[in-house]
Amino acid sequence: MTPADTPAPHKPARAGRGRGARWRAVGVQLACLAVTAFMFAPVYLVALAALSTPESLNRFPLSLLPTDVSVETMASFLTMGGVLPAFVNSLIVGVGTLVLSVLIGLPAGYALARYVFAGRDAYQLFMLLTRALPIVVLSVPLAQLFLTTGLYDTTYAVILLHTALALPTTVLITSAVFVGVPRDQEEAAQIFGATPVQAFVRVVLPQALPGIAAAGLFTFVTSWNEVLGAAILTLDRRTLPAQVLSTLGASPLTYRFAGGFALIVPALVFVALMRKYLLSMWGTTLR
Repeated sequence: MTPADTPAPHKPARAGRGRGARWRAVGVQLACLAVTAFMFAPVYLVALAALSTPESLNRFPLSLLPTDVSVETMASFLTMGGVLPAFVNSLIVGVGTLVLSVLIGLPAGYALARYVFAGRDAYQLFMLLTRALPIVVLSVPLAQLFLTTGLYDTTYAVILLHTALALPTTVLITSAVFVGVPRDQEEAAQIFGATPVQAFVRVVLPQALPGIAAAGLFTFVTSWNEVLGAAILTLDRRTLPAQVLSTLGASPLTYRFAGGFALIVPALVFVALMRKYLLSMWGTTLR
């Protein structure tokens, strides 16, 4: 066979595969942008209404662009009686729930990931079932329990309740994270003289930190947004969602939007602060 008869390489097919990969990448990016816009739209609309004058909200049609920006409504809402104390109570409850859930859920998740014991699968199923139980079913027993123990109308009662609500998810998330950490590395550290606690702190914990941060993020946001339990267990020490629910029912529309915006912002700030610790779907840390 002469050189002239040698078949040429299939460049068009290779180029076609390259174009297909580029179009798939473009499609993924467009899908991500669409999901982001869908998730961000309610936040934008609430912020727009909270930072607008009452007159602009009564116009028809409503403008989707910030035309009459004003902080008067937000300032009036934040200076209302009980709002700032409720905001502080929400921070105390959220941080307390986060710390308590991690302190209890971390050892439980590690035990589920590393040890085999009787009733292990039933225990995980039981945790899922307790998370699915509506809190309204437990409202009367919970109120009676905390009244008996003297914890009613305290932030400690809300912290305990929110920890009980968030703990099943915290345990399951941390156990899944510890399963992903190779056990061989932990055993190698113990062979070189480390105690089990030292191997956990120096080898396992740094690799599991992004997943633990994800569990903590979920716990804090769940505690921050929970309203029914705080409304049942408190009267004078209510969290911000319970305070908004009890005081803004008959308030003007602008104050309702201001209350919703005040509830959204702290959770968004916490998500932004924890973002660099989160583990992405492919096992890389977000930057």
